[in-house]
Amino acid sequence: MGVGKQISAWRADPGVGDNISAWRQIPARQSSLVPIPDDLPAELRASLQQLGIHTLYSHQLLAYQRAQSGLNVALVTGTASGKSLAYNLPVLADLIQNPQARALYLFPTKALAQDQLSSLQELLAQAIQTGRLPAPAIYDGDTPASQRSQIRQNARLLLSNPDMLHMGILPHHTNWAAFFENLRYVIIDEIHTYRGVFGSHIANVLRRLKRIARHYGSRPQFLLTSATIANPQEHTSRLIEETISVLAEDGSARGPKHFLLYNPPLVDARLGLRRSALQEAVRLTDDLLTSDVQTIVFARSRRTVEIVLTYLREKAAPQSGWDANREQQELRGYRSGYLPSVRRQIEAGLRRGEVRAVVATNALELGIDIGQLGAAVLVGYPGSIAATWQQAGRAGRGSELSAAVLVATPAPLDQYLITHPEYLFDRTPEQALIDPNNPLILLDHLRCAAFELPFQSSEAFGNLPAGEVQEYLEYLTSQGVLHASNARYYWMADQYPAQQISLRNASPTRSCSR
Repeated sequence: MGVGKQISAWRADPGVGDNISAWRQIPARQSSLVPIPDDLPAELRASLQQLGIHTLYSHQLLAYQRAQSGLNVALVTGTASGKSLAYNLPVLADLIQNPQARALYLFPTKALAQDQLSSLQELLAQAIQTGRLPAPAIYDGDTPASQRSQIRQNARLLLSNPDMLHMGILPHHTNWAAFFENLRYVIIDEIHTYRGVFGSHIANVLRRLKRIARHYGSRPQFLLTSATIANPQEHTSRLIEETISVLAEDGSARGPKHFLLYNPPLVDARLGLRRSALQEAVRLTDDLLTSDVQTIVFARSRRTVEIVLTYLREKAAPQSGWDANREQQELRGYRSGYLPSVRRQIEAGLRRGEVRAVVATNALELGIDIGQLGAAVLVGYPGSIAATWQQAGRAGRGSELSAAVLVATPAPLDQYLITHPEYLFDRTPEQALIDPNNPLILLDHLRCAAFELPFQSSEAFGNLPAGEVQEYLEYLTSQGVLHASNARYYWMADQYPAQQISLRNASPTRSCSR
């Protein structure tokens, strides 16, 4: 039946149509295609051809050219616009041509790093086969201890996350000497997630990274990606404290999309009580599945994921010819707490079309490759305009018609959106704001930086002038954490500071998970 016919059926059904408070149609966009650059290494060009990639989007070529010219680049384009290929091409070309060059890829989640590893292995198949480049490696909390030493010694393309960089790499930089001496590129994906306290911590982790790189004689180039945010230039500049070239012109194709705001029907008009948003989301999702539309359902908690999944399976069970084992495989949940192998299996099932519906937390909001989905159902407002469009954008990853439905809960903010849809449709996404010089956060990372390398009295820390840095160092000296000698400050405390500092809060109670 398809997305188009299901949308027409909803229009004609009073039980649905009468409860749609807003219905926006987002037009399709034609792609802007350009040739693959002639100066790509032969191995990389061959891999692209094997993958069926014969042209690039215009923004991918611009990112390649600007990166090749030595600029720091931030690519801010829509979901499924090929941002990964845009930063992979210049980095991989350089690593293939320069045998000593190294690159560090940072992703906010382990799942995203695993997904990107698969893409990199495909792109590098020819280069790995000819021995021009060793296979990329992941270094995070799941990396077996038996493999870590070999990765430290041999990896030229390293995939990790900010927590591991903060706690497992920077404090032990002497084990990574060859890597830091030749570090050419740092790629930071999904930078819109680095905001608030978390983003302020990440900015300081990057200050420490750049400080250690300078110690080993390198100055890496930064390539960043993000979903749409209101202040990409300001945010990226504050995050890496470097001059940056922002690319926001999206040359990728986009199919037409219908975006619906749906308020569950009233069951008690006097009290204003409405039907359960969860039950209505299940009903709409079941309609989409009946129309053979592959669907993702976003829920706001792990508990809600399991409830919606149970309802969906119960609704599907009575259908004729339905097999229980098949039901388990075609309707899946996806959230933290699942084994990594199970999550990889679900992602692959989505790409192959074997999983017809997945109920997920925002763990699938980021750019993990889950193939071409026809619809996204959001159970409640995700909390920000940016997250709403990010989740809605997980459907329609191509030129086909897609749909997104936000099912409102009784929460005041959800009900406000129902009566004021212009808040969602006519406003820009939120700004990403950070404060790297927040005293509590800054002190934490000055401790970590002093543990990693002694501070000189004339040394700045990021954009913080040397004079202000010295005031903080004197304070730490007075606390017995540092020792001043010959205009240098040395770490004196017994504890290992990074292990006690969480990147997700600024409180004195500290814990950290990689």
